[in-house]
Amino acid sequence: MRVPLSWLAELVDLPQGVTAEQVATDLARVGIEEEAIHTSGVTGPVVVGRVLTRVPEPQKNGKTINWCTVDVGPEHNGPEGHRGIVCGAHNFEAGDLVVVTLPGTSLPTPDGPFVISARKTYGHLSDGMIASQRELGIGDDHAGIIVLTDLGLTGEPGDDALALLGLDEKIVEVNVTPDRGYGFSMRGIAREYAHAIGATDMLASRGDRRGLRPDEPRPIFRDPADVETPAVTEGAHPVQVRDDAPIHGQPGCDRFVTRVVRGVDPQAPSPGWLRRRVSQLGMRPISLAVDATNYVMMLVGQPLHAYDLDTLAPEGITVRRARPGEKLTTLDDVARVLHPEDLLITDGPDGRNIIGLAGVMGGASTEVGPSTTNILVEAAHFDPISIARTARRHKLPSEASRRFERGVDPQVAPVAAELVVRLLVEYGGGTPGPIGDLDDTTAPATIALDAGLATRLVGVDYDTPTVVARLREIGCAVDVDGDELTVTPPTWRPDLTGGAELVEEVARLEGYDAIPSMLPVAPAGTGLTRAQRGRAAVARSLAQSGWSEVLTYPFTSETTLDALCLPADSPERTAVRLANPLSDQAPLLRTQLLQTLPAALHRNLSRGTTDLALFEMGMVTRPQRLPAEGDAPLPGVADRPSAAELDGLYAGVPA
Repeated sequence: MRVPLSWLAELVDLPQGVTAEQVATDLARVGIEEEAIHTSGVTGPVVVGRVLTRVPEPQKNGKTINWCTVDVGPEHNGPEGHRGIVCGAHNFEAGDLVVVTLPGTSLPTPDGPFVISARKTYGHLSDGMIASQRELGIGDDHAGIIVLTDLGLTGEPGDDALALLGLDEKIVEVNVTPDRGYGFSMRGIAREYAHAIGATDMLASRGDRRGLRPDEPRPIFRDPADVETPAVTEGAHPVQVRDDAPIHGQPGCDRFVTRVVRGVDPQAPSPGWLRRRVSQLGMRPISLAVDATNYVMMLVGQPLHAYDLDTLAPEGITVRRARPGEKLTTLDDVARVLHPEDLLITDGPDGRNIIGLAGVMGGASTEVGPSTTNILVEAAHFDPISIARTARRHKLPSEASRRFERGVDPQVAPVAAELVVRLLVEYGGGTPGPIGDLDDTTAPATIALDAGLATRLVGVDYDTPTVVARLREIGCAVDVDGDELTVTPPTWRPDLTGGAELVEEVARLEGYDAIPSMLPVAPAGTGLTRAQRGRAAVARSLAQSGWSEVLTYPFTSETTLDALCLPADSPERTAVRLANPLSDQAPLLRTQLLQTLPAALHRNLSRGTTDLALFEMGMVTRPQRLPAEGDAPLPGVADRPSAAELDGLYAGVPA
């Protein structure tokens, strides 16, 4: 997740003069690790210019170039009061404000920095360059140069164009762990940053770590989801959920919000600030409808989808599982054969028309295009397991699926839809229409917690008021009865399911640096078994003789079994096939070590290591028969499995 500092400052008060490096350090304090710090890579004089003249000049090769005079401000103009620049683009006129890279500017390219210089070309001395989005690294559009007024931006000749375009800003990229899906939004990161540096209702001691005095005001987190949403109305687009095959008993969809906006100007451009925000987060600006949904997704973490309302069937939308043999052409123009577990968005009678892979990618038939005027905005909440399996099955990771599979706040859907509608109305001239909200969500389950558990698990003395304060700080509702707490997690934290998870929140907000480093005392035991001592002796003897011990992945393939010339009736050919292999080229569990050792040997030989001897001690899987689905039970994780469940597990797992 990329975090522009200017956007972060809109949601939480930043300390004066804070740097990107300091923000990354603060986030690491609460468990959000830094991945990288990004800059535009553009350096040097990049200024606003006003085109004074544009003279087309046909060339012998059939190409027409423009000889332009450009006012780049008194500080940068030549003796004639302007600069002469050759430009091959034609999407601008005299009087337009453009972006000019003056000599000395360095632009990022795949082959390294490209430095702008004055050079003789097409019979003129071109003293700079009028830049396109691609040349500045803010988009893929290289067919025309940037006209600032088209982006909703303005300025005077000579103004710093890098600051105007947001290219002078550092962006912190953080690594979001799978259990913290809320971190895939500016809302979630801003909340965590407020935790890191001390929010208004935190204990004063938190601020001391960032140099704040106890009497100084703490930063205030401004929740972008704190938005009033209108009530459901009559005439909403019909929606129904028919999930005949829920996974692990969980429905595939428990909320589906629809908002209609009519009369949107299909030619209305996204405002400059919106295009800049989308670009800063690593996405390409496309159109107002698409940019609005992407922006809101990044803001509050709720994936959205915009449909061309006029292409939808009047019977309404049906959310269902795929049927055998069904296919869908997704927005990337790939025809995909669907799996019965795939959750689909469909319309028409009996949901016969497939219009999207739920939570992953929409279909090509209903996408918003250059002539779309009426839009249906979808904000739904899907089962994480369904979305994760579909995205992996079709090798189709998307920004939406990354969020759904990690957990999305089911209560933010109507807010996200409202924010998109406001953008379409303000910048596209649309008119809001009917509102629908199919809501079958349930409140988070309460957790009984002994306040002393935090001290016992972490080894640091946390008193009850500290535990209560920290849990309320992250949004939990806490009822206190002495040291017995009843905790209700917030809807945006589906990862909080038990006492250990709550204790982790207390520990990280109190500070991992406050936990002392202590080595545990080794318990008394009988030492290694006879078999373990024997294996250790063999490994030690081989290593002393010059052999290198390796640890290979225990995955193999039919091709490898054939290469080893195993007979058709060999028991080594009876191998367990994984349901979800790391690689389709190695879906089997090895039945002998020789099936994986040659690959390690080959890899080393191909890299020039010729004096080589390898050995491995590892496990192989030798099933008496191939296991069938249902052989082994799936016990819950809340308690230790019973003796009967363990016996069933052992009976169903191959030897």
